[in-house]
Parts: sequence; C-alpha cells; structure tokens
Amino acid sequence: MSLAVRWTIGDVSSRGFELLALSITGARKVFGPRATYVVCVNTISVDCAQARVGPVAKCVDWHDSTGEVPSWLSPYLDANMAEGVAWKFAPPRLFPERHVLSLDNDVILWCMPPAIRDWLQDTDALLIAEDVLACYGQFAHHCPKEPRNSGIVGIPPHYDRGFHLRALLGEAGVRLSSEADEQGLQVALVTSRKHRVVSVREVAICGYFRPHLLELGSCGAHFVGVNVKQYPVAHAFWDGMKAEVRQRLSQTFG
Repeated sequence: MSLAVRWTIGDVSSRGFELLALSITGARKVFGPRATYVVCVNTISVDCAQARVGPVAKCVDWHDSTGEVPSWLSPYLDANMAEGVAWKFAPPRLFPERHVLSLDNDVILWCMPPAIRDWLQDTDALLIAEDVLACYGQFAHHCPKEPRNSGIVGIPPHYDRGFHLRALLGEAGVRLSSEADEQGLQVALVTSRKHRVVSVREVAICGYFRPHLLELGSCGAHFVGVNVKQYPVAHAFWDGMKAEVRQRLSQTFG
C-alpha cells in the first residue's frame, strides 16, 4: 500500500495524547504494516511527545516540525500563529510519491471507511470529512454550503499542496487568525477539485454539545474539544466514551 498516515501534535492536554495513542493503534490495524506512519511534533520536544504517548510511540516515526513552517506562509499568519493551527502545514507535504492521509490526533478509526478505500484507489482525488456544522471562518465564500471537517484530509500522490495553498491564500488575501480559518482553508482547497467525503455515519463528530453526536460512527469517531487543557466538559465526555472506543478496537481486531 502506497500510503503514509500523518498526525500533528503540540502541547495539548494529557487526554489529547491518550487519544493520539489510540489513533495510532487504530490506524496501524486498519491500514497495516505496509503503510508509513509519522507524527509531526511542534512546540515541545519529540522525546516529550513520545513519553506522553506511551508504549505505542515505538510503532510510528517521529518528525520535529517546529522549524518547518514555510516562509511563504508567514505573511498570512497573525501573531498567535493562528492559534497554533498553522502547524498542520509544517511542512506542507511529506512523502510526495504516496497517498498521504492526515488525521487529527483525536480521530480514532477501528475499520476502513468506504470513502477512504475509494480514495486510495484513485490517483487524483483528494479527501475530506463531513461535519455536523459548517465552520469555515474567513474562507466561507470559498467553501461549499455542506459542512466539512479537516480532521481527516487526504492528498493523492504528486499533488503539490504547498503550491495550491499559496495560490488560494493569495487569492483570498486574508490572515489566518482562528481554527475556523485553518479549517476553511483546507476545505476550500480540497473541495475545489475532485474529492471524496468521509461521512459522519462512517466517522462521527462526537462531543457533549449539540449538534455534535453522542454516538460513535460505524468506522470511527472524532472527539472534538478534548485537546484543550481546560475544558472539563469535553474531558468528561471522552472519559465516559473511552471504554466503548477500546471495546470497538478490541472487537474489530481481536
């Protein structure tokens, strides 16, 4: 399988690292040993991130991306590095010869979503996830009305993501200042051409507050808000769901 799976992680909550460990475990079992797995680390050391993930850290490669924000992106960022979300573009592309699947650390898969299977069979399609609410920030007029989420993004081989990002940012003429802006940028980029969509039935957008879902998807779940260090409601929701998530992983893979 010509696939690389990529995560981005910084100084998030302890539960965020717990989710990353489960995300790694699920992805490795879904996509198998022929895929490449890499975690891009920013603002903290790789050693620190590995320690916080625990034993599963040895199952993936680790990449220090703190110094890899491209110079052309800097003029489009506010002083706060767009609340840290620009780290997803540091670097803009890894493994140019492969399909690259970028997963948020709080996205856990326990079986292959059909949309991802179809994307892997394409040579030119991109991939994005469905959401329960459209939230695109300053890029709303570049995005579809249908809600999309950048917790799952797929890029085909030989796609120059940096070139297309730079072109879209130049056209929009805005500075990224929020997570909504970063998501809108990614959604606008993916939906501007042929793409597949992972539905919320496949990978649910889970959270305590509506319209986020209380139920897990058939293939996985994205647990929003858990990365925030001081967000007790989101943490409590995840604490109440983790046993069922672990059971899904166990039932699926034995």
